[in-house]
Amino acid sequence: MDLQEQLRWTQSADAWSRWAEQVADPAIRINMPLLDLAAAAPGARVLDVAAGVGEPSLSQAERLGGNGLIVACDLVPDMLRTLRARAAGRTSAAPVPVAADMTALPFPDRSFDHVLCRFGLMFVPDVPAALREMHRVLRPGGNAALAVWGNRAENSLFDQLDQCLDTVLGPDPASLLPPLFRFADPAPLLPAARQAGFAAAEYRTLRLRTMADGTRPFWRATLDMAFTPRLAGADTMATARLHDHIASHYRALADAQHRVEVRSAVHLLCFQA
Repeated sequence: MDLQEQLRWTQSADAWSRWAEQVADPAIRINMPLLDLAAAAPGARVLDVAAGVGEPSLSQAERLGGNGLIVACDLVPDMLRTLRARAAGRTSAAPVPVAADMTALPFPDRSFDHVLCRFGLMFVPDVPAALREMHRVLRPGGNAALAVWGNRAENSLFDQLDQCLDTVLGPDPASLLPPLFRFADPAPLLPAARQAGFAAAEYRTLRLRTMADGTRPFWRATLDMAFTPRLAGADTMATARLHDHIASHYRALADAQHRVEVRSAVHLLCFQA
């Protein structure tokens, strides 16, 4: 990960910590299909790469029920501190947090049965190196299960919030949003995975639709977590104008029951070692 992305996620860590529990339930709709794809059995050794504040590590730990090992690695130590706090007191065995760059994993060859990576690969400058490392630490017959965002138009919350930010704060000089949709077309990842040593690679697209309560700021978590560096330069008055503009935007989109459609598209990929 380059220094710009590392700074971005370090700046965002506090926001992810604040919202981690509130967004856990909606995230299940992505976490569960991803874990189904990995299909880790009791006793499995699982590595979660770019684990952030704990997903899907914590969900995988609950599935294994203490029968197995979950290692959660992330480049940003502040993210892992939140993971530790969230894991404390849970009945399942806590994931083991390790600060690590996914292009240079500090684990021996063939250490794990499964590798998970949810919304991390898009931010890595050297994708082939990351894929090679995933393959290296997997045992023969293991797999890597990854999630990347689909195209921007099908991820309405990101798209619309970015437009609202442009309207109120002006265009984004740092271009924070484009990296999220780097693999809107995931097809190039399939030959890249094979070149990294994987025997087989495939993907499917998960499309989700939620009707959010338009009378509440359902958009706030995504705004704070995804756009933290951009919001950092806004003063109190500008932030208030932005919130008012976003609320007005969604009131205009709401149906007669004050519901707002939120659409998401996620590519789920499975690479067989």
